[in-house]
Amino acid sequence: MVPSALKRKFPASDIHDVSLDRVLSQDEIDNVFRNMKDGPKEDDPAKKAVSYDFRRPDRIAKDQLRSIHLLHENFARSLASSLSAYLRAYVIVNLVSVEQLSFQEFVKCMPSPTCMVSLGMRPYDGNAILELNPSLVFPVLEMLLGGGGKVSATKINRELTEIEQSILEGLYRIVLNDLKESWRGITNIAFTIDGHETEPSLLQVLSPTEAVVAISMEIRVGENSGMMNIGLPSIVIKMLRQKFDQQWSVRKGESTDAEQARMLRLIKPAKLAVDARLQGPTMSVEDMLLLEEGDVLTFDYPVDKPVNTLINGKLKLLGQVVNSGRKKAFLVHKYYHPVD
Repeated sequence: MVPSALKRKFPASDIHDVSLDRVLSQDEIDNVFRNMKDGPKEDDPAKKAVSYDFRRPDRIAKDQLRSIHLLHENFARSLASSLSAYLRAYVIVNLVSVEQLSFQEFVKCMPSPTCMVSLGMRPYDGNAILELNPSLVFPVLEMLLGGGGKVSATKINRELTEIEQSILEGLYRIVLNDLKESWRGITNIAFTIDGHETEPSLLQVLSPTEAVVAISMEIRVGENSGMMNIGLPSIVIKMLRQKFDQQWSVRKGESTDAEQARMLRLIKPAKLAVDARLQGPTMSVEDMLLLEEGDVLTFDYPVDKPVNTLINGKLKLLGQVVNSGRKKAFLVHKYYHPVD
């Protein structure tokens, strides 16, 4: 006799194909009831898998993403201070996420219409994207025009006028200046505005499949808040991999006057061992032990020949030992620059 569970599992037209003499195991019966309970699994993980193309040169490593995350956390703190002074209001900037997306996915995350600008990244090729949500832009515009910034941005769904875009130039200038200063520890990038756009789908500065590093920030101005999104071409970020690895090392020619003064204060109390030596002939200890009264040693070192001076055991100076009042001094003729 066919179990009732099997009758529900198999159509009536197929029951006659099932051998009635076959005895089902307990595991087979449990599987039937389990399938009936769970139903068809449409969310198979294999269906969600996305094939990865190892030939793509624009993918960057996760450790570099973490460095970018840290860099833009510093940018968020700096921007909050700058915008608070510019808008004369309390501004909070929080870094929400840093992830790698295709340019097409990045654009789809933006509202329409919105406020977007394409950014030049001199001296590097390519363009970055800066987007400000309307829920943030319109309250900021009201504040810049003398209002209290209490406009209900949720009811405004229109494109910005040319006059409004001109008013926002000061805001862009502050954002790009802080962004440039945050990147200075890695490399000098001059961010410039190359164009404006209000429809994300019309922005064609990058290929739809090209990868970008998407940085999302929440900006809260008083009672209003909105998102600011920055998209940086991954291919440019990958070119800077070595600079990211060296971001905490000391690099020549990049220290400021304040940093040089600080280092000078730290090393001023340090003491150095200075030795002025005659670099003449040498002799063994055995010969020195055989010296007797009346023996003469020839140094073969003229009186006017310069003397080498060692600082902490390394040859640094060439000069002469002279008298300075009642004290001996050293007159420097030449300074040896280190080879390394």
